[in-house]
Amino acid sequence: MCGIIGYCGRKPAVPVIIEALRCLEYRGYDSAGVASLCDGELLIRKDAGKVEEVIQKHELAGLPGNVAIGHTRWATHGGVSQLNAHPHSDCGGRVAVVHNGIIENNQELRQELTARGHRFSSETDTEVIPHLLEDELKNGRSLEQAVLSIAPKIEGSYALLALSLDDPGRIIGTRKNNPLIVGIDDHDYYISSDALAFSQYTGQVMGLEDNEVVVLAQGGIHFVDARGNRVAKQARKLDHSWAVSDKGAYQHFMLKEIMEQAQVLSRIVEQDGKMFTEIALDILRARQVIVTACGTSRYAALVGRYLFSRVGKKFCDVVMASEFGYFADSVDKNTVVIAVSQSGETADVVEGVKAAREAGAQIISIVNRPNSILTDLSHRVIYLNCGSEIAVAATKSFLCQLAIFYLLAFSMVNSFDAAVARLSDLAGDITRVLDWNKSELIKLSDRLQDKTDAYYIARGINFAIASEGALKLKEISYVHAEGMPAGELKHGTLALIEPGTPVVVICPADYTFAETLSNAIETRSRGAYIIGVSDRDSDIYDSWIRIPEVDELLYPMVAVVPLQLLAYYIAISRGCDPDKPRNLAKSVTVK
Repeated sequence: MCGIIGYCGRKPAVPVIIEALRCLEYRGYDSAGVASLCDGELLIRKDAGKVEEVIQKHELAGLPGNVAIGHTRWATHGGVSQLNAHPHSDCGGRVAVVHNGIIENNQELRQELTARGHRFSSETDTEVIPHLLEDELKNGRSLEQAVLSIAPKIEGSYALLALSLDDPGRIIGTRKNNPLIVGIDDHDYYISSDALAFSQYTGQVMGLEDNEVVVLAQGGIHFVDARGNRVAKQARKLDHSWAVSDKGAYQHFMLKEIMEQAQVLSRIVEQDGKMFTEIALDILRARQVIVTACGTSRYAALVGRYLFSRVGKKFCDVVMASEFGYFADSVDKNTVVIAVSQSGETADVVEGVKAAREAGAQIISIVNRPNSILTDLSHRVIYLNCGSEIAVAATKSFLCQLAIFYLLAFSMVNSFDAAVARLSDLAGDITRVLDWNKSELIKLSDRLQDKTDAYYIARGINFAIASEGALKLKEISYVHAEGMPAGELKHGTLALIEPGTPVVVICPADYTFAETLSNAIETRSRGAYIIGVSDRDSDIYDSWIRIPEVDELLYPMVAVVPLQLLAYYIAISRGCDPDKPRNLAKSVTVK
């Protein structure tokens, strides 16, 4: 995934682009670049490195012009290098393009263009776009007409912006299966993959549908469909409360987002009870219910499946989004599909939802970001209301997803208000678990910083928290970590336990306590270092992470918080940047 931004207006463009790139860096941080049009020149500056490094190295703030585009990259095609950084240009240096997505027929297009005499300087799939545009412009087309002409030739997913010396003063944008949104402020126009990039400048936004094209010019903007026909658009209000991206006094966004979870939980319960009851009835009436998600969101879905079964007596299946297409034959009008995605952009989720909707399924989405592709595809949308989440590793959005599933489960038995009350009380427990364990977690991180393997075990509703705790550790600390049902230890993993191997045991004093503790003893007898996550201490723990006693269905929400903080402190101990883990980006908009 990458971040793209364009600006056309009365102000100097590049300072606007620079500030936007800083906001977008969470979407990609291995390289960055800017292209600006000024006085008959196309100025391109780009390089490998973090946004701030590229800004300083190439003195980007000094670039002139009132029209510019920018890009921050997360590499998919081609290594991390200056040549592979965006923007990309054509043979004559008259066209510049930034792009987010994957061009699946890149090799075929490259071969055709090379045969026609085009010269390529990068390994990226993106570079075929400016060369395709070059040919169209040479044939006398405007940049708008050129983009309309080449779009049908591109297979895959994309959001792209283009500018050209042959059509100065304008930016052309189009998208397919990737987000692109326009911001408007009087005679200043912005376009980006994320409204967060320009939220400080405007509160009015417009979205693009797949295959639509937008033209930004200093005299105004207009939209056309794939055939070039004008399309009328209505501006929507941007929710600025969501678009805050300041980490305040915290060293990292991840730490801020962990520490604000109690406050966030107090906000999330402000949901529409009537809507939840209606959705719950739809779920209960459905012949089959499928939850589709990736990564952290899938672990939230696994807790949700348990809650639906335990509270609502409704079985549902959880299918990872990348595999959902292989089960599509069973989806029909009697199916409810619940899609869970913090960003609402995840490519695998979006593709599966499109197929399910075409088959007649009812789509319910659980998302955090407004104005997303997934929300537009859904019949009903539940928003997390947890504000912008900038760190790549999800924390507060996971807690809010758990809360949404809790509310839905209790809405199935007409107990929405009771569930709201329980979650409201839980905010204090979240604060306590952080206060109780901070010092212990810092000491524990120092002890574990040199470990190369860790195992997280639990049973029942807590199993998904073991998986999520392990995921957090591997994401930001680069430690091999595995989460599993405690009962599966004897089926292979026990062979990997050696003296000193960390085993995190999630065993609150609920119906899983005794059996999970027994499994922990099995690992201790092989020399494991036992870290207990429980409201009850035990002699077998080498280290105890204390959680409060709560209702057994709420233990996942208090257990996951210290595991997030442990992963954070281990990352710091190992010299890693928890906000920007290597090879990962916040939202995966490519398959």
